[in-house]
Amino acid sequence: MAGSLTGCDAAANALEVLESAPRSAADAPAPADPSFAFEAANALAQLESIPVKGRAPKTGYTRDEFGPAWADTDRNGCDTRNDILARDLMDETFKPGTNNCVVMTGTLADRYTATTITFTRGQDTSSDVQIDHIVPLSDAWQKGAQQLNVDQRKELANDPLNLMAADGPTNGAKGDKDAATWLPPNKAFRCEYVARQTAVKAKYSLWVTQAERDAIAGLLKGCK
Repeated sequence: MAGSLTGCDAAANALEVLESAPRSAADAPAPADPSFAFEAANALAQLESIPVKGRAPKTGYTRDEFGPAWADTDRNGCDTRNDILARDLMDETFKPGTNNCVVMTGTLADRYTATTITFTRGQDTSSDVQIDHIVPLSDAWQKGAQQLNVDQRKELANDPLNLMAADGPTNGAKGDKDAATWLPPNKAFRCEYVARQTAVKAKYSLWVTQAERDAIAGLLKGCK
């Protein structure tokens, strides 16, 4: 799709930052970490290319508009939720007989709260660690995703660039808020967070509101 190709290099760079970052919350870079300055500059340049518009009505939005939850879009035999758990957790264990697909336990160095969370799969415990859409799907719907086709929206909902394991209650508090109304409590992660949002919105030809753009730009300028 044409939209998914926009800003692909920057999107790939943002995902590379995520995967190469320290796995310990205590080692997370501070907002002014020089190692992030180049990425922040790239994100600022990318932000300039994203249209600024008002938020469209939420009319017609349902989760189903983005395809079935956690589809195996990369066709590796594992659903997206388990793919992201396996990527983001440390010391994972897997359910026997699932070809290392179903994550049973692990430890998350949570980037939103800078805390360590123990994950145990189960009816009463799985929700302790949730998979967050960096750009919430409802927000995406109101800022251009209505104009994407079904396959493009499914790609957006399952794109590793837009997904991260996170503390469940904090993810719930975030809801569908954008950068103008919600930022991670862990200030050390805010630069990367808004850079990821920028990369996702550029990749899928979404737009930002003026307040959202101002909030992202203000943060990124402080990351240099």
